[in-house]
Amino acid sequence: METSELQPLFDNYHRKISKIDLHFKRYLYSQINWNARLIGIKGPRGVGKTTMLLQNIFENYADIDQTLYASLDDLWFATHPLMDLVDWAYRHGIMRLYLDEVHRYEQWSINLKNIYDNYPDMSIVYTSSSLLVMDNAKVDLSRRQTVYTLYGMSFREYLELEGVINLDAIPLEDLLQNHVRHAMQITNAIKVIPHFETYLRHGYYPFYRESLEDFPTRLRETVSVVIDSDLPAVEKVTFETLQKVKRLLMIISERVPFEPNMSELWKQLDTNNELGLRMLYALDKAQILGLLTAKAKNYKSLLKPNKIFLGNTNLMHVLCSHVDKGNERETFFYSQILVQRQARYPKRGDFLIDDKYLFEVGGKGKTFDQIADEPDSFLAVDDTEVGHGNRIPLWMFGLTY
Repeated sequence: METSELQPLFDNYHRKISKIDLHFKRYLYSQINWNARLIGIKGPRGVGKTTMLLQNIFENYADIDQTLYASLDDLWFATHPLMDLVDWAYRHGIMRLYLDEVHRYEQWSINLKNIYDNYPDMSIVYTSSSLLVMDNAKVDLSRRQTVYTLYGMSFREYLELEGVINLDAIPLEDLLQNHVRHAMQITNAIKVIPHFETYLRHGYYPFYRESLEDFPTRLRETVSVVIDSDLPAVEKVTFETLQKVKRLLMIISERVPFEPNMSELWKQLDTNNELGLRMLYALDKAQILGLLTAKAKNYKSLLKPNKIFLGNTNLMHVLCSHVDKGNERETFFYSQILVQRQARYPKRGDFLIDDKYLFEVGGKGKTFDQIADEPDSFLAVDDTEVGHGNRIPLWMFGLTY
């Protein structure tokens, strides 16, 4: 391959990295072992995976052409095999590749395995915006790679990105014990509630900053791509089934958090239990929905969910004709807590975290009546700047990552 053939890739690479700065990094950036030979970063579209790749290049290479970035959805790959690019890079002394959107390349997992096995001096960092495709790779890369999941922005990150205040993440145990001290320090510096309300509408996806006016349209398009493109890539689905998935999502959007009557739901969709659960769990994997089950969630044995949420509050404001405040509170809590913790549906209360901490979520007038006398029980209360005892302001659970 002649170097001149690579010019379109170089141009795209240079154009993208020229816009990169290091002032704001997603929470996951510092948690990645960037020295590993094969690193996978998966996460929904629009949460900042590409930016992290380019930041790592910008931060570590004075000469950015010592490495190579390429997005595998580039039209260049329609006529050029990936392995030709890898061979060219290797022969020119480039030992680190950053490959974006790998799921858009046919047999991507086989190609990654071959690179890893046949070029032992070379390391690869890759991303995928299709969590469904990532989890259904044709080749098992688990012994070779380290995989990370990037979730949407926390409330803490939103405050930093907006230039409001820079805060360190507060581990959950620290928050439960010392929330009053943390809240007083923060609320003495800023008026936190107005920022929190704005975050609920559009702070989960960093691309809101590109055009706030276009944000709802772009988010709807993101959901459509998951259903129309990602789902058919891993499931043998008909056009009729895809329409059912869209209907399922809209039915749930109007009722979230939804405590489903499964037989009634399947009747509305004219489908059966097996296909219905597969649709639900596919949307859960894609982080469009969040399924809360009484037993630990298992994607190999699909349990009936006890409660169904949308993946985050931004989706609620885009997909729901009316956003119920109580539903919004629970959706926010769940979207923030599941990044680092396990959540189950309890017999009493709203959420059981790590099989230890019991939470009830509500407004500022919420009482302990529903979880009275339960050990390690807490209230996550809205419209409150500073809590007391086991009453913790809801917004503070957005500071944990």
